[in-house]
Amino acid sequence: MLLEVTDTLFHTRGMKINRRPPPAPLLIAPVLASALALAGCSGSPPRLIPVPRGGTAAPAPQPQPQPAPQPRPAPPPPSPRADAASWRDLPQTAGSWTYSAESTGSAARFGQEGAAPLLVVRCDRSRPAIIFQRPGVGSGDVPAAITTSTASRHMTAAPARNAGGTFEIAFAVRDPLLDAMAFSRGRFLFEMGGAQTLVLPAWSELGRVIEDCR
Repeated sequence: MLLEVTDTLFHTRGMKINRRPPPAPLLIAPVLASALALAGCSGSPPRLIPVPRGGTAAPAPQPQPQPAPQPRPAPPPPSPRADAASWRDLPQTAGSWTYSAESTGSAARFGQEGAAPLLVVRCDRSRPAIIFQRPGVGSGDVPAAITTSTASRHMTAAPARNAGGTFEIAFAVRDPLLDAMAFSRGRFLFEMGGAQTLVLPAWSELGRVIEDCR
């Protein structure tokens, strides 16, 4: 009897000594549930961004206006010839006049000593006419011009007969342009296509040839 009671007490105490606490998850679960409940009450719900319904699209960006291209500046006009501005300011052509008698009349030649003359003014009584002759280039008629202090004229120079490379202009013996050259203020201008422009002094030799034919 005593042995049974002792054994019963031993087993009863042993059971109390060996009892373990409940596992940790069983204690943590109620705490987490309470914390989540409090967070749900105190926090604000997330904002929902409304999605636009179909029907109106966002306007396309307007293109920016492009600047109009600037016009190119006009090219500068060509520089005028020096003799067109004031032929009186041109340097005189190097050379001098010489007078000589001929079988048909007389002649005045302009050029440098020892070189071929640049211009010959001849009185030809057989025509009668005052002939201007000078070397040139070409086989056909070429334009020519004479400018004095009181008159100017455009004309045509034709190839001379039996004189290759020489062109001539024939004037009537009383052509007023002859007097304008003889009495021009110091100089006159003789131009002919394909040849050098001549700035000639108005010396007495020229006037003498003109008077020989009158």
